[in-house]
Amino acid sequence: MARAWIIACLAIAGLSAAARAGDFEEKVAALTAPFGRGALVEVALHDLETGATHLIRADEPIHPASTMKVPVMLEIYRRVEAGTLGLDEPIEVNNTFVSIADGSPFSLDAADDSETKLYGRVGETATVRELTFLMITESSNLATNILIDKVSAKAVTAFMKELGAGDLQVLRGVEDDRAFEAGLNNSGTARGMMTILGRLAEGTAVSKAASAAMLDVLRAQKFNDGIPAGLPKGVSVAHKTGSITNVYHDAAVVEPAGRRPFVLVVMTRGIEADRAAPKLAAEIARVAYETVAAR
Repeated sequence: MARAWIIACLAIAGLSAAARAGDFEEKVAALTAPFGRGALVEVALHDLETGATHLIRADEPIHPASTMKVPVMLEIYRRVEAGTLGLDEPIEVNNTFVSIADGSPFSLDAADDSETKLYGRVGETATVRELTFLMITESSNLATNILIDKVSAKAVTAFMKELGAGDLQVLRGVEDDRAFEAGLNNSGTARGMMTILGRLAEGTAVSKAASAAMLDVLRAQKFNDGIPAGLPKGVSVAHKTGSITNVYHDAAVVEPAGRRPFVLVVMTRGIEADRAAPKLAAEIARVAYETVAAR
């Protein structure tokens, strides 16, 4: 009798979990429906407390925009952990880079960057720590290209594969227009971003100490109109946004008090990146939080 009761309870719990999964997907579908079939919305949700995962179109390759800066940070900290790079090591601030398309030189335009002070320091030095912080928190394109030159895009991609996120491919830095015209672009998926953020949240991306340090950097993010805007006030979020024309993403480790975190990644294409897409990410974050809290 007791055994039958336990089996019945487990069955009910399983049905309840399945219902919650279906409910989350239905709510996301309702939020994305107004944008039509021409829009792509990828969602990956993983709850570290329960192990539950929800994936919506999460394996479709998409231009990662500035979310590719998280893989670059991971490779930086991997090298720091290995002792081949120091966070306080100085690097020359340079604004001349080589196109992967034809080897021609190009420079970044401060007017197209979200952080401009670094351009006034060309010819001087900045530490790896400072450049990494600017790359993530202010999404500095110049800091990103300097760091990619230091560690190489190939090494970044190789480390992503090692972490189980081989669909995150970093071919180049930012604003390599000749490479863009040749179709040589970075690529990612919501599942891939979920995988590496999950490793960070678990403390297994590089090491426990390195993962904690990287989460601290992500918590200092200055662009918070996406996922954080849809969460209850006071909930800690470690995240990175990214946007280019018609593309907007937000990838986050959400840290509610009193429980383990959950990872939420929203990647969009074909939706206005300045207003509609961040608002959509915030609404999906609200639904994700409600789904996780219900558990």
